[in-house]
Amino acid sequence: MDADILILTLVLFNCNWLVSSDVPRFVTKYADVALDHFNFVNNATFKLRYLVNDTFWNEGGPIFFYTGNEGDISLFAENTGYMWETAPEFEALVVFAEHRYYGESMPFGNKSLTDPKYSGYLSSSQALADYVDVINIVKKEFSATDSKVIAFGGSYGGMLASWMRMKYPAVITGAVAASAPIWQFTSMTPCDSYNRITSSVFAEMSPGCDRFIKRSWTSLNTVGSSDGGREWLSAEFKTCTPIKTVEDLKTFKDWLSDLYGILAMVNYPYPANFLAPLPAYPVKEVCSNFRNVGSSDKDILRSLFKGISIYFNGTGTAKCLSLVDSDKLGTESWDYQSCTEMIMPMCTDDTSTMFEKKVWDIDKVSNNCFKQFKVRPSVNLVRDLYGGKNIKWATNIIFSNGLLDPWSGGGVTYNVSKTAIAVLIPGASHHLDLRFSNPKDPVEIIEVRKYYKNVIRRWMGGWATMKKEVKTVFAAA
Repeated sequence: MDADILILTLVLFNCNWLVSSDVPRFVTKYADVALDHFNFVNNATFKLRYLVNDTFWNEGGPIFFYTGNEGDISLFAENTGYMWETAPEFEALVVFAEHRYYGESMPFGNKSLTDPKYSGYLSSSQALADYVDVINIVKKEFSATDSKVIAFGGSYGGMLASWMRMKYPAVITGAVAASAPIWQFTSMTPCDSYNRITSSVFAEMSPGCDRFIKRSWTSLNTVGSSDGGREWLSAEFKTCTPIKTVEDLKTFKDWLSDLYGILAMVNYPYPANFLAPLPAYPVKEVCSNFRNVGSSDKDILRSLFKGISIYFNGTGTAKCLSLVDSDKLGTESWDYQSCTEMIMPMCTDDTSTMFEKKVWDIDKVSNNCFKQFKVRPSVNLVRDLYGGKNIKWATNIIFSNGLLDPWSGGGVTYNVSKTAIAVLIPGASHHLDLRFSNPKDPVEIIEVRKYYKNVIRRWMGGWATMKKEVKTVFAAA
């Protein structure tokens, strides 16, 4: 099994469902961590928030540690049900640590992103060092010096979980890195990968939907080519700020492009409220508005508005369409990271996807970054820090990717060592495997969660038990 990519297509029998709508309570704590872990210029510290739940904890049990990503940590605590559901079985202490410069963990308050002298301490390596400090504090508080630590994370949090295992193997015993695109960087993954997968998701969920979206760009450009047309677009799409110029139209189209990627990411098989209140399989719901549409540009755009309303106004309470993110996921801080080390090239041609042609221009990106944050990208920093694709020395990591997730193109999709393994999940979207269990979960998700528990037992020393259970599970398939 170690020699091959694990593609889960098992059949489940007699499963006892566990559905949770309420996250167990946690205690909010704050750790004094170093502003800069990597020099001795000063001893400045700031308060980093973390969440702790000891409901299931028993001395000697492991610490389940979530490596917080780009947002308020409570959002991830509420959407990472696998940790909560698995902790009782392992008698684990559950900890969610917030990433510096997100949520309440702002080193300089409102000034944190205003100037490089404040923002320059925002980086993945600083965040990982923060997490080491938090783990040491938690171990001391709970007399858990010998407890093993299992890192969990989804998306950027999954990247951090895997990197933490690589950089701090004495601290982290193993890592479950879900939907972690650690290879979505220059010279590692084609820049059109994300958009190609997004297009294929729309085509698979609703045949012809990708062609409708492709056609809608022409309609937008045609109608938006005049002042009157842009005024019509503003009224028809109920934008909070009017689309007055060609640049405003571009902003609107960029928002639409981002929206399609988000919909593919959160295309869960049940209603969810991760980034917005959405129905089950939101891609299919959006696309249902694109059938039997008239041939005129305005007919096409009216249908487009009905479709995207499912995302921005699913509750019916939105008064207008805002093209500015609500910052539920710390947009500005992530924009800064995207201007320094998280340089993930994105492009597409004008024939093979449902998107308009987009060229990756690092010089343009660099100039925009300098204009906004007074910093310039370091394109190969992540590769040099964490090994890029040369990580065959990595151990005890699960790299999972849902094959309907646009980010899977930049994920680890083959085993890089005997214990740093790839798990490919057909029919799954962005870190669905880490969410709370649900009766509508596909069978692959149910089985993969059982597999994770077996691997965690192995990491903790229970190899004999793990080997027996995995053999039983796979023999039943």
